[in-house]
Amino acid sequence: MPLKVIGAGFARTGTDSMREALEILGFGPCHHMFEVMSNPVQMDRWRAFVKGADHSWEELFEGYASCTDLPSAHYWQELSKAYPDAPVIMNWRDPESWWPSYEALRAAADKLPHDPDSLLNTLIVPKVMRGLAHTKENAIGVLKDYYAAVQATIPPERLLVHKLGDGWAPLCKHLGVPVPDVPYPHRNTKGGLDEKLKTFGAKD
Repeated sequence: MPLKVIGAGFARTGTDSMREALEILGFGPCHHMFEVMSNPVQMDRWRAFVKGADHSWEELFEGYASCTDLPSAHYWQELSKAYPDAPVIMNWRDPESWWPSYEALRAAADKLPHDPDSLLNTLIVPKVMRGLAHTKENAIGVLKDYYAAVQATIPPERLLVHKLGDGWAPLCKHLGVPVPDVPYPHRNTKGGLDEKLKTFGAKD
C-alpha cells in the first residue's frame, strides 16, 4: 500500500505517541524504529538499504500506511517526492527539552553489545548526526537544521508542525478526520524506552 501520511519526526520528539495517534485515526499500521527493532524482515531490509541495497520504498514500507521516527524520518525529502499526495507531519520539541531525552536514548543504546551493522552505527551516527561528536551543541545543531530544512522544503499547506502538547485538534484538521473520543496518546517515557531496549538487546 502507498504511504498515506509521512512523518518527519526526529527521534525523541513524541514520535511513538504520534505512531499510536495515526493508528487510532485509521492511518495504520505506522512504521517506527520499534517496528525495525522487533521485525527481522524489517531489520534485514533496512540494514541492507542503508548500506546501498536496491530496496524500493514499497518493499521497505510493505504493510504500512504511514511512518514516523527514524529510520524513515531521515528520508523525509525522498518520501515526500515519492508520495506527493501524502500530508507531512513534523514533530517539534523544544531543543533544550529534547536534548536530555536524546542523551538518555544514546546512553541506553551505548550499553548494548556493539553491533557494527546496526542502524545506530550505519545510519544514525554517521548520517543523521553527521558523524559529529556526541555533544549537546552538536546534537541540538542537527535538530535545528532538520527543523529548518523540513519547513523550508515542504509547502505550508502540506506540512503540519505538531508540537508536544498540541493533541488531536491540529492533527485531525490536517488529515481531514474527526477528533476521536479518546485522550491523545502519551507513550515512550524514559522508563518505558529503557525496558524496550533491554527487551530488544543488541537489535536496532
